[in-house]
Amino acid sequence: MSILGNRVLRKEDPRFLRGEGRYVENVPLEGALTVMFVRSSLAHARIVGVDTAAAEALPNVQVLTGADVDAGPAGPPPIPLIEQRMTRPLVATDVVHFVGDIVAVVVSDDRAAGADAAALVSVEYDPLPVVVSPMEAAKDEVLLFPEIGTNIAARAGSPEHDEKLFEGCVVVVEDTLVSQRMAACPLEVRSAAAEVGADGRITAWLSTQVPHRDQMGIAGTLGIDPGQLRVIAPDVGGGFGAKSAFGVEELLVVWLARHLGKPVRWTETRSESMIALPHGRGQIHELSLGGTREGNVLAYRIDITQDAGAYPTVGAFLPNLTGLLTSGVYAIPRIEVEGRAVVTNTTPVTTFRGAGRPEASQSIERMLDLFAAEIGMDPVEVRRKNLIPKDAFPYTTASGATYDSGDYEGALDLALRSAGYDELRAEQRARREQGGAIQLGIGVSCYTEITNPVAETEFGEVEITPDGGAIVYSGSFSHGQGHETTFAMIVAQQLGLPIEKITVVQGDTDRVAKGTGTFGSKSTQIGGTAGRLAADEVVERAKKLTADYLEASADDIVLDLALGRLHVAGSPAQGLTWAELAERAAADERLGELKADHEFQAPPTFPFGAHIAVVEVDVETGRVELQRLVAVDDAGTLINPLIAEGQVHGGVATGVSQALYEHFVYDDEGTPLTSTFVAYGFPSSADLPLWEVVEMETPSPLNALGAKGIGESGTIGSTPAVHSAVLDALAPYGVRHVDMPCNGENVWRALREAKV
Repeated sequence: MSILGNRVLRKEDPRFLRGEGRYVENVPLEGALTVMFVRSSLAHARIVGVDTAAAEALPNVQVLTGADVDAGPAGPPPIPLIEQRMTRPLVATDVVHFVGDIVAVVVSDDRAAGADAAALVSVEYDPLPVVVSPMEAAKDEVLLFPEIGTNIAARAGSPEHDEKLFEGCVVVVEDTLVSQRMAACPLEVRSAAAEVGADGRITAWLSTQVPHRDQMGIAGTLGIDPGQLRVIAPDVGGGFGAKSAFGVEELLVVWLARHLGKPVRWTETRSESMIALPHGRGQIHELSLGGTREGNVLAYRIDITQDAGAYPTVGAFLPNLTGLLTSGVYAIPRIEVEGRAVVTNTTPVTTFRGAGRPEASQSIERMLDLFAAEIGMDPVEVRRKNLIPKDAFPYTTASGATYDSGDYEGALDLALRSAGYDELRAEQRARREQGGAIQLGIGVSCYTEITNPVAETEFGEVEITPDGGAIVYSGSFSHGQGHETTFAMIVAQQLGLPIEKITVVQGDTDRVAKGTGTFGSKSTQIGGTAGRLAADEVVERAKKLTADYLEASADDIVLDLALGRLHVAGSPAQGLTWAELAERAAADERLGELKADHEFQAPPTFPFGAHIAVVEVDVETGRVELQRLVAVDDAGTLINPLIAEGQVHGGVATGVSQALYEHFVYDDEGTPLTSTFVAYGFPSSADLPLWEVVEMETPSPLNALGAKGIGESGTIGSTPAVHSAVLDALAPYGVRHVDMPCNGENVWRALREAKV
């Protein structure tokens, strides 16, 4: 019986439940100096001078300014679409571009002294004009990089608009949707430590999603050979995309260890994390959708403006992913996409759970609701009428995506049945007839998303241990996804070993030869497949070794998966268990033959699903309460449904939070107004209902596991469903639009404006 597809408890959980997780902050570094950063309090200004005298008068304190740091700058990721000249100095020397830009570095013996010293560093500024709105930034009236002459950091799609795009459309609806800026808020803030060994090699401990990429990037920026830098990522308390690339802080920690010749460490404060850890979302969409009164969608146009923040990172690339997924699950024959990313005097924007795909889903689903309302058709029927049929795969959309597999109508029907859609509509009609203050809203969303979006490669290696167990070395890296269990299950199945005999190693560039890390919901489909294929090679090598010991032909050796035993076909008595084979091989110094690695590359996959949200809205106060959320998320073959369900739960919470709670806000001068957990709204588990997670599996043909990604799907389907539900409840009151988050204030204002 296969272990795959079973609800196996996570192997990694006991150490977390017992408080035995090991994070960067727990790494013992004797005599380590602590690092504190002095950050700009202004969003845009020239640095006139930095006075460090008072700080350096404290004992055992050293302060470094930009003039002291002979490294950098840090450039945007090497994506040709992004303006490569918009670099960031490790420490600002001339101009600061956002509240949080580093202007000085304080090194001390302990944190308390460092904090005191940082407060004594005096910086004189000459304020410059500030631009916070990405739409204003696109006008190029206030420039962050005057030498470049524009705030445009990247473009997507095409600026060419077809005047005949909406030809034949009897109905055209228009809207502007804002996918608001959010903070990632990982439970573990960023942390880094580094020391130089006796051999001159640097070891860096980082709270990261991508240890191998950080090794290459940090080494490249600092001008050292990658082999001279070892990166270790211990347990990570959440990343959500915001830790998918090193920042200037990590660069400075490594540089300081090398520069000072002493171990150094840094852990940011929560308030520092809120203004300095890159944010997510931050897109504005100008939308037009047209079709017939019978409900056929014929054309769709989306103009995307992405807020890239002060220095462009991978966030500037996100309009490309949004544009690629513009069609959603619908067969829309004509689509136009134009996108631009602009720099503003705000915290840089990066990938955040979903990264460009939630934004696409939010817009197409909102436009279908508006279209349905305009033609007087049920929003479910409009969707059903335009879904890509099950027999059309592989399917290439008008926006250029090639979907691998799908059953979109099946997902919608499953969600409707699970939610009791007809009964919900009946209850809604009854409430509307009664005319009470608490009205019911029902929202439906269908979505697809892309995982492993840029068709990356992942590394896997499997070796048999002297006791007959196995070690899996993976270039993927878990920060909550359960790789230690999932990858162990995959390899255990291929070798016929119990999962307890499998150890998964990841997050150490000395122990794992290479890797891309974990982001874009790609780990199982490429990392898991790499591990499986390496295990398959180990089996083939084991057959040859067994044949030598049994004096048989390798072609006659078979592996009994149920027993974990290799034997001669037709003669099960002649065989060796993995333990017996390993013992003999070790004695003969041949154990190294039972080791294999594999690099696996595959095209993207496209998970999909349907979500239904039910809300109650108090139309007198604007209060919104989510009552139910039914989530059908199809990520192909499920290796461990328990882990997949956990990923959906976390993803849905993120998506619901965008719809109802979260928004990072700046004032006109670029000062953050939501830089603490007191001001930044997000829900606790007590504020949310239990999700109703419904399994569905449509295997992908693109990898041996049939797997797609699941880590971000819940985020992508839930936000438009909840947003739709709120607007559905408000529709009888003349409310056509509410900006997210649909909190009490925004809903109340929309109701007031509708009455005017």
